[in-house]
Amino acid sequence: MDNTLYGNQTANILIVDDTTSNLMILAEMIKSIGYIARPVTSVKQAMSAIAIKKPQLILLDISMPEIDGFDFCEMLKQDITLKDIPIIFISALNSTEDKVKGFKLGAVDFISKPFELEEITLRINTHLKIFRMQNELKVHNKRLFKMFNDQVKQVTKEQETIAYTLAKLLEIRNDKNGEHIDNVGRFCKILSMGLQLSPKYEKQITASFIDSIVFASPFHDAGMAYIRDSIVLKRGPLEPEERKCMEEHTIKGAKILYETLGDTSNENIKMAIDIAKYHHERWDGAGYPCGLSGEDIPLAARILSVADVYDILTSERCYRKAYSHEESIKIIEEEAGKQFDPEIVKVFLKIQNQFRKEENR
Repeated sequence: MDNTLYGNQTANILIVDDTTSNLMILAEMIKSIGYIARPVTSVKQAMSAIAIKKPQLILLDISMPEIDGFDFCEMLKQDITLKDIPIIFISALNSTEDKVKGFKLGAVDFISKPFELEEITLRINTHLKIFRMQNELKVHNKRLFKMFNDQVKQVTKEQETIAYTLAKLLEIRNDKNGEHIDNVGRFCKILSMGLQLSPKYEKQITASFIDSIVFASPFHDAGMAYIRDSIVLKRGPLEPEERKCMEEHTIKGAKILYETLGDTSNENIKMAIDIAKYHHERWDGAGYPCGLSGEDIPLAARILSVADVYDILTSERCYRKAYSHEESIKIIEEEAGKQFDPEIVKVFLKIQNQFRKEENR
C-alpha cells in the first residue's frame, strides 16, 4: 500500500478517544502500518489539531464527555472545508441503531472494540485509497472544467467576432467610414457605466449587463439590410409609404437575429434582439414598432436610443451636415420625458464631456 497522498506527503490520521489506553493501541497500530498517528483525548483538542494540519482520515470514538462522537461528526460535515474528511467511528457500541446513525451522519465505516491490527489495516488502507482517488478525481474534473471553459470562451469570442464583422458590413452602406456602430458601442458602455451610479438603475446594470450591451449594440440596425437603397440613401424627406417601409427595419432586424442567432436564453443574444426591435420606441409611447412607453421598453433599448441619436446628430449624413456637440446635447435634453427616458438623459447630461472626448478621438 502506498502510504502517501500528495507527492511524498505521508497520510496523517487523527485519533479522537477519551480513553488513553485506546489511543496508545491505535497510535501504535497506525505507526506500524506506516502512517502518521495524531492522538487527542477530546473534541476541543481535535479542533486545535485540525486547525494546525488537516488530517486525511479521522478515527472517532462515540462515547466521550461534553461532546460525543456523533455530535462532532455532524459538526465536521457542516463545515465546507472539513466535510470531505473520511470519518471511521470506533466504539464498543455495536448495535445496528448506532451504526445506522453513524452512517446517516456521514461516517464511512465503523470499527468495534477491541481492535484487531488486520482489520484496522484493511479498513484504513481502503478508505485512504478511496479518499486519494476522490481527490485525484476532483483535480481532474477541475482541469476538464477549465479546458471546457476555455474552449467555450474561445468559441464565443470567435462567434462574436464573426457577428461583429457582419454587422460592420451591413453598416457600411449607411456609413461609409463604418464608425457608427463603434461609436454607439462606446457610448452605450459610457452611459451604462454612468447609470451604475444612479440609485434607480444601479442594481439592474451589472458588469454582465455592460458586456452584453457592448456585444448587442452593433446589431441595432441589422434590419436595414432589408430596406431599399432608394429609401435608406434618400437625401430628401421620406414619403409616408417610404417611412412605413423604413420603420419595418426594427421588426425585420429582430426576426433575422432570432433566426440566425437563435438562443434567447443567452443574455447577449436576447439583448441584441430587444435592441434591434425596440430602439425606436419612445418614452411617451409615440414610437414604433409596438408603441411601448416608459419602463415597458427594455432598458438596453432605452440606453442605446440616446447613444444612437447622439452619434447620428453629431455625424454628417447624406441629407444634412453634422450638429455640434452643444446643439446635439440641447436636442436630447429637450426630448427627456418625450423620446428618451428622463433618468437616462439626466445621467447623460452629467457625463456629456466623456461623449465629447470620444467624439474627438
